[in-house]
Amino acid sequence: MTDSTVEIQGKHLKLSNLEKVLYPATGFTKQQVIDYYARIAPAIVLHLAGRALTRKRYPDGVDGEPFFEKNAPKYRPEWVKTAPIWSEGNHRTVYYVLANDLPTLIWLANLAALELHPSLALAKDITCPTEMVFDLDPGPPANIVQCCQVGLWLHEIFEHFGLQSFPKTSGSKGLQIYVPLNTPTNYDATKTFARALAQLLEQEHPEMVVSDMKKTLRTGKVFVDWSQNDEHKTTVAVYSLRAREHPTVSTPVTWDDVERTFKKKDASLLVFEAPQVISRVEKIGDLFAPVITLKQKLPDLKAMASEKEPEQIEIAAQKDSARPRKAMRKSKPARKSSARKKASKV
Repeated sequence: MTDSTVEIQGKHLKLSNLEKVLYPATGFTKQQVIDYYARIAPAIVLHLAGRALTRKRYPDGVDGEPFFEKNAPKYRPEWVKTAPIWSEGNHRTVYYVLANDLPTLIWLANLAALELHPSLALAKDITCPTEMVFDLDPGPPANIVQCCQVGLWLHEIFEHFGLQSFPKTSGSKGLQIYVPLNTPTNYDATKTFARALAQLLEQEHPEMVVSDMKKTLRTGKVFVDWSQNDEHKTTVAVYSLRAREHPTVSTPVTWDDVERTFKKKDASLLVFEAPQVISRVEKIGDLFAPVITLKQKLPDLKAMASEKEPEQIEIAAQKDSARPRKAMRKSKPARKSSARKKASKV
């Protein structure tokens, strides 16, 4: 079967070149990509709905030349929803796709939009991020095991402030930590806070952490990328496929998973491919569900400075990596939070 016309929730859609191999190393086809997104839709759509979506398309497969797409193509079906957002850099309005439902998700998969990169804010209030993210990127020979150690340090700091945080694999090399907010804020606040924590970790662990994105500084270290907290940047969506040799997925994990990987020094424990992710979600549900609804507020950095709070952060970020929870018990009780290239045919 090469082409097929299907009806999805009352919407008609033509699927093309279904036998086309998009992951040559494994033989993973476009039909399998579509099947994955159809089956993971109940989880991923909740994390994409209402958000401006940048797509990374691979019309010739993961070994071909990809391209990013922000503006919705003119040939889109009339039922595909878009959000008009003014682009200062392009001096024009960009009409971003809103992947609000299963038909839109399947339409995107049919376009070989393997990677989905949503905004941290909802399109209705693009200047107010609903979440803060730390993208932990290892510089070889470091790998995700070292990212786990840095992630655990971050987790302890968040616990100190009474903030819940949620880890996921990038689906590539690193680990990403999300702090749900879902309360009034802005990117100045989230970026400033994220940068402060990244620089603190660099100060406390200079042998392992770097907060500067210069690649010359990152060899053997973990780059804590705080700069993703920006209106003009995106981070790969939870449950999105990645364009790697195998069809790996950005997968939510538990802090126990992170700690186990660090203790066993086994990077393979945090590698998940599409079929595994489907089974995992069916078994344990969506570990990232709280990121959508949990309401939290960031601590006031100015108040922290006046109270000499950074001293307490340093306790949480101390170098006793083998016993991070004991370190937290030495600190003060946690303060509770408030709660372009033309596409070939695909």
